[in-house]
Amino acid sequence: MVSLGGLFRIVRPVNSVMMGFAVLVGAAIGGGSLLPSSVQELSLAFMAGFFLSGSAMAVNDYYDREIDAINEPGRPIPSGAVSPGEALAVTGVFSLLGLGAAWFTGPSNLTIAVLAWVGMMVYSTVGKRTGLPGNLIVSGCIALPFVYGGFIGGEAGLSHSLLFALVAFLANTGREVTKGIVDVEGDRASGIRTVAVSRGPSAAAWVSAACYAMAVLVSVVPVYLGLVSFWYIPFVAVTDLGLIYLSVSLLREPSRENSRMVKNRVLPLMLSGLFGFLLGSLL
Repeated sequence: MVSLGGLFRIVRPVNSVMMGFAVLVGAAIGGGSLLPSSVQELSLAFMAGFFLSGSAMAVNDYYDREIDAINEPGRPIPSGAVSPGEALAVTGVFSLLGLGAAWFTGPSNLTIAVLAWVGMMVYSTVGKRTGLPGNLIVSGCIALPFVYGGFIGGEAGLSHSLLFALVAFLANTGREVTKGIVDVEGDRASGIRTVAVSRGPSAAAWVSAACYAMAVLVSVVPVYLGLVSFWYIPFVAVTDLGLIYLSVSLLREPSRENSRMVKNRVLPLMLSGLFGFLLGSLL
């Protein structure tokens, strides 16, 4: 019997909503306002980000089902809440919905959506086993919604969107490397060469901290260049201070338990940064 709760969990709704929201933020950054874009266009843009992210989550769980049986047995597939076939069905349906929504927003956006979809599929099938290169593929997909939204807001402001995309890329790369510490047991058994597996948890902690530090440094550039209003500062300050604190914590204790805590807390910090990007561009 199909478990609706399991299907809900497999698409990681919080992550998928953040991806849809990131597209809207990209539109605001690129155009300085969401008003020039129609409600329909913005809705389709959000749907593209949401559904493509959901498809990526589902297909990743499908290919990670043996690893998750070791690292995360409570996830939908190893727990039996969702079958592998159901995960693939969700992947197919969400992919069609996401790419369909992108198709209605124009050729440039469809191209970016296809690139993101290909990147996500490459990561899930073969990229994950490469370790750090795979982490970079994921982070590239996380950064693309800002570029996608930048085309909606106007190509003249696309360079602004790229700057914020870089912040997201660096912060997420740090998070992906941190996740490698959490998953080191299952990754080693499956031959996945993450930084934590190949170099050890301490080295992975240093790589993660370096990525977080670079994200903090780049986040200051929009203020220096006068690209954002005052309202950017408090939200991004929370993100930056949080990333600094978590980096120190990770370097002091690169254990599986502490790394899990760091990985989980980076996500709400990234959400705070998203609000800062949005408000700093609109107000």
